[in-house]
Amino acid sequence: MTVPEDYVITPFGYFHPTCVKQLDDGDVLLQDDKAIQHVDGSFDSMSVCAYPHFDVRGEVFAADAAAVEPPSISYGWIESASGTTTSSYGELTANWKVPPAPTANNGQTVYFFPGMEDYKDVVTILQPVLGWNSDFSAAWGIASWNCCVTGTVYESSSVSVKAGDMIHGTIKNTCNAGRLSCSSWNITTQDVTTGKSTTLSKSSSQGQTFNWAFAGALEVYSIDQCSDYPPNGSLVFSNLALYNDSFKIISNPGWSVTNSASGLTPQCNYGGKETATQATLTY
Repeated sequence: MTVPEDYVITPFGYFHPTCVKQLDDGDVLLQDDKAIQHVDGSFDSMSVCAYPHFDVRGEVFAADAAAVEPPSISYGWIESASGTTTSSYGELTANWKVPPAPTANNGQTVYFFPGMEDYKDVVTILQPVLGWNSDFSAAWGIASWNCCVTGTVYESSSVSVKAGDMIHGTIKNTCNAGRLSCSSWNITTQDVTTGKSTTLSKSSSQGQTFNWAFAGALEVYSIDQCSDYPPNGSLVFSNLALYNDSFKIISNPGWSVTNSASGLTPQCNYGGKETATQATLTY
């Protein structure tokens, strides 16, 4: 692996620290103005990442900042449950419980999240994320993410959470009902148990039409053995609610589990199952 030691892990690959921007609550990522609007009314220009970034295999993407593309989002995913529509989605909500800490700690990173993309032209992905060894060393934390226009990752303020806490994730557009492609979205990750939450407010869609929804996904880095996973063996995304662009609930989203771990080592009983309102990922 050729990733420099000072690079940081995100749900989208390895990035230079200057290319991972944590936004404060109330900060808004604007598409048209290519800027960040702060709660005090001031503006900062949207950062253009000047460094190459790497996928989970350590392979480099374009070093030219003007040519930087989002990392291969699907590759780091071990498994996921997803659905698509010919129109667009307006909202997705899900609950999942923070699992126990992994039995082993070899510096691995484990992410669980629902999400939304544009399957016809993936430019960015919206995610409420639970991560182990991500923002907090040897601990679980939550944050909301939007990646990776101009090669930069945007993350809300991270919040520490504990095993057993119930997490509620919401991805919802800010437009009136019936808008096929809404320009801004609220992404909230809440610890229902403690009442703490973290939000990317009015975050830009970057011109995407979100017609690809993920009920839940498992993404990992540096998994050497099955004990690098939480010992409970599965995670359930429950109370799933997916709405169309008119904010009408979709009774049968057609979730389908995809196992992306073929040929990868270690093999840890990966799989899953789904209903209209629940997706279970096993490991």
